[in-house]
Amino acid sequence: MKLLALGAFALATLTAGAATAQTAGPQNPGPAIPGVCVYFNQRLLAQSTVGQAVQTRMEQLATETQGELAPYGSAIQTEITALQQGGQAADPDGARRTALQQRIQEAQQLEQTRQEELRYTLSEQRRLISAAVEPILVAVYQERGCGILVDRESVFIVNPAMDVTDTVIGRLNTALPTLSFNRLPVPAQQAQ
Repeated sequence: MKLLALGAFALATLTAGAATAQTAGPQNPGPAIPGVCVYFNQRLLAQSTVGQAVQTRMEQLATETQGELAPYGSAIQTEITALQQGGQAADPDGARRTALQQRIQEAQQLEQTRQEELRYTLSEQRRLISAAVEPILVAVYQERGCGILVDRESVFIVNPAMDVTDTVIGRLNTALPTLSFNRLPVPAQQAQ
């Protein structure tokens, strides 16, 4: 089902920064430009303890959801097989086929609802992380005397002395080491 793809997407999103951050840069990155600081949010999500906790929990929730949906798929496949093998005699008036179509639609709706819940849950956890990171970023910005804070995704190569990400990760690990959560229902206004 589509849920596996969503779980893989969430995992890829959280870990994409780690692979990018490990790319070898030049031997001489050039001078550190005073007042210019760089921050890499994707690396924070991949390497902070809270980011890793969210990744692990989202994988668990995706697995739980797949387990919840699997019986629907099995029952539907069993009914499809029975109708195919029985031919017209298995469903002379078409009632079984109609009921099967309804079960398929219900299963698809449930799967879509669970996907939306997982997306919403991930976005809420990221919102909580962002809320914790913002004051840390402001403090580091002021301490380092930054005049501008650039997103690392917008910069191809940067002098590591200008990168404040490790400092922010360290402080976030202290301020928000983990998050505990379950799958969240999508609020009615967002579901529409």
